[in-house]
Amino acid sequence: MRGVRRRTHRALRVGLVCPYSFDAPGGVQFHVRDLAEALQAAGHEVSVLAPSSDETELPGVVTAAGRAVPVPYNGSVARLTFGPLTATRVRRWLEGGIDGHPFDIVHLHEPMVPSLSMLALWQTTEPVVATFHTSQVRSRALQVAYPLVRQSLEKIAARIAVSEDARRTLVDHLGGDAVVIPNGVYTQVFASSPRRPAWTGTPDAPTIAFLGRLDEPRKGLSVLLQAVPTILAGKPGARFLVAGRGDGIAGETRELLGEHAASVEFLGGVTDAEKAELLASTDLYVAPQTGGESFGIVLVEAMSAGSVVVASDLGAFQRVLDDGAAGALFRTGDPEHLASTVLTLLADPARRDAYRAHAADWVQRFDWSGVTEQVLAVYDMTLAADHAIGGDVVGRIMGLFPRRVGGDA
Repeated sequence: MRGVRRRTHRALRVGLVCPYSFDAPGGVQFHVRDLAEALQAAGHEVSVLAPSSDETELPGVVTAAGRAVPVPYNGSVARLTFGPLTATRVRRWLEGGIDGHPFDIVHLHEPMVPSLSMLALWQTTEPVVATFHTSQVRSRALQVAYPLVRQSLEKIAARIAVSEDARRTLVDHLGGDAVVIPNGVYTQVFASSPRRPAWTGTPDAPTIAFLGRLDEPRKGLSVLLQAVPTILAGKPGARFLVAGRGDGIAGETRELLGEHAASVEFLGGVTDAEKAELLASTDLYVAPQTGGESFGIVLVEAMSAGSVVVASDLGAFQRVLDDGAAGALFRTGDPEHLASTVLTLLADPARRDAYRAHAADWVQRFDWSGVTEQVLAVYDMTLAADHAIGGDVVGRIMGLFPRRVGGDA
């Protein structure tokens, strides 16, 4: 396991609940997986409950709660599981704890999503911490879910939001408040990743990477592809490396790119190790998302690996990039501005070096060593408060952490 700085917290039995399926993992699933690993490295016992089919290979700490069904959610497709059979599985997991001993803390992720976390919130009698990941100006899903969990929300002793954007969504829809603790990244894993020669650029043929679901419009692949002709006109040797899953998208895109298709290579899905190699090898990492982002963990991974980030100027991305000091920002949804930003950076090695230097220091605030300590401080406060309801604990916790941690600078 990767190392986490240890403090004198007493050993805890922690139950983590993930609402989204590990059959098609995304940011929340990776966050839960890595938090479990970080807590174990700090000396705690952990069990994770998550949707998953029998065929999916899972980390040893994860208990599968059954196959999920795809549901449109937040501009994406979430794979969730619900119903009486799932509720029974959740109850058995809660009753079993760890080796028959009850959990000290049940940590729910996205408890407003109709899946395992909501079911666990209804049933648990243990102290509850909840992490909220979603960022939306107006969420119909949260509005619909609120009556279902209104009374159960009082069970949540402490609320965590992964960003200032997620905190604002929570406050606007549910009231109360939350401490902001960012998503964690094992920064050294990316910083020490080897480069892959096939993905490494040269001054005449720089590489520009994109990583994300190809069939989710909000991930912004179309914005990048619209910028490709302009970028190639200014830098004919540029190469675009596109990683991610999406049935049929690669073939359709090649047809649309026409004469420029040879400059775009579709890598398909990549492993964690391959992702780190890609980010370590590429000159620029482009994040052209158009909305629905509460954090931007891949931006932190790219900065940790030494790639210069070019991102749309969503609020969450601005905060992750230290308002543009750790990476370049372009107008969201504007392929021409993206192209001009990329060409400016490719022509200015000194500016790219300045971004890398600032980013190398900036990303340390997102390293799991510090993030885990913040989460454990919330656990400690929750237990010390003797099951006090959310606002009481959150008020004390927020006095411990400045808002700039993962939020406003």
